[in-house]
Amino acid sequence: MMPTDLAGVGSSLQIGVFLGITALTALLTWWWVRRGKRASADGSRQEVYLAGKSLTWPFVAGSITLTNLSTDQLVGMNGNQMLLLAWWEIAGFVGLMVLAFVFVPLYYRYNCTTVTELLERRYEGRSIRTLISGIFLFGNLLIYLPAALYSGGLFLQSLFGTGIPLIGWAIALAVISAAYAIFGGLRAVAVMDTFSGVGILGLALLIVVLALAAVDFDIVSGVPAERLSMIGNADSPIPFHTLFTGMAFIQIFYWSTNQNITQKAMAATSVAEARRGVFAAAAIRILIVPPIVVVPGVVAYKLFGDIGDASYGRLVGEVLPTWLSGAFAAMVAAAVITTFSAVLNSTIALWSVDFHERFIGPVANHWKLGAGLSVAATIFALLMVPVYQNADSIINLLQQLNGLSSMPVLSAFIVGLLFSGVQARAAIAGVLWGIALYGLYSFWLQPSGLAQLHYIDMMLVTLATSVLAALVANRLLGGRAVWLGFALFRGGA
Repeated sequence: MMPTDLAGVGSSLQIGVFLGITALTALLTWWWVRRGKRASADGSRQEVYLAGKSLTWPFVAGSITLTNLSTDQLVGMNGNQMLLLAWWEIAGFVGLMVLAFVFVPLYYRYNCTTVTELLERRYEGRSIRTLISGIFLFGNLLIYLPAALYSGGLFLQSLFGTGIPLIGWAIALAVISAAYAIFGGLRAVAVMDTFSGVGILGLALLIVVLALAAVDFDIVSGVPAERLSMIGNADSPIPFHTLFTGMAFIQIFYWSTNQNITQKAMAATSVAEARRGVFAAAAIRILIVPPIVVVPGVVAYKLFGDIGDASYGRLVGEVLPTWLSGAFAAMVAAAVITTFSAVLNSTIALWSVDFHERFIGPVANHWKLGAGLSVAATIFALLMVPVYQNADSIINLLQQLNGLSSMPVLSAFIVGLLFSGVQARAAIAGVLWGIALYGLYSFWLQPSGLAQLHYIDMMLVTLATSVLAALVANRLLGGRAVWLGFALFRGGA
């Protein structure tokens, strides 16, 4: 599997560089957070979950980028071993622009800590907020947190060898990640994201260059045409027509209404600063991210054949010198740590603000509550890691699972922002309809052969019918929906 000098646990130099850079990153993060002013030491929600509204644009950009760019992308997308998967990253530009121009001003206008607060204001009812927050919590606990640990553990195992089991690497990553969230909150997460991001993106681009050099910059010969094409056919993971159906809405959901991402923009000092950070993240998304998540996978196919999710770690071990592979392992570990700690922080924010404060009582100290919840969520995520070990392709699995909630949730935002007079109960009906429809399609109609619509197309169908279901339900409940158009985004309504 690995070259001789990287077999087993790896050389002492490789391990030393890995541990040294990991420790240095932690030290720099601690120093930067310590030198800055803490808005409140008493455990306020704004300090713990929004970094005291103190993030400047580089930290907004860094945190948004690294929360998304983890081994889910590096391992999962390269694991498909085809250029086509770059569309997931390229299309992200659309979602980031919608976040900057549409949602950021709204989150600041309504002084939101969680995205679900916006829904409560628009529907003037708490029930829709509770439902959507519960869906986000479900997704974080069952999808995002364990997937980050699995893909990170797989990469490190592929790089260092099988001497340490995957779950061992996952435990180490989980413990470090939880420590950042518990002791530093979003401020520490954002700072580490930014510091690590410089190294990760730089080394990832170096991997691309070295990988191409390993095949004399020829990835065409010996590689099937479908693995090089950016025009997907009907049987590919991304058929070309889906770029004009459900893809854009998937991106809008992920980048504009997903608590894990938007929380970083809401932590900026102002709307203008948040927008600058989002614009910088969008530039990185277009210029840097696409090649690093697909080119190594295609090169790995040419060198090793179809080896799936093991492609990236295997290639890194092949093309990098020992000391530099240790450095890259440290950077990838940092990407996993920041992703996990960021999602963990947003998970605790959702529970504390949307559930604990409403159903249990006021939170005297969010630091203390978050610590206990972080430990519980981390243990649960570790228990879910073996589930992901049985998946053929982690990135395709994640996208399909996200379909259960992403479009139904987005429908609640669309109805709430484009209409007035819609009852919260009607919005809930639309969300439940969407979940049921997509679940029926994914787990019965498609497997049985009764329907063969691509899941990205099905996401568009789910979104459109969920919006329609909410409006119909509102009418049946005696409400009258009033079309606002885009007045809300211009400061009206």
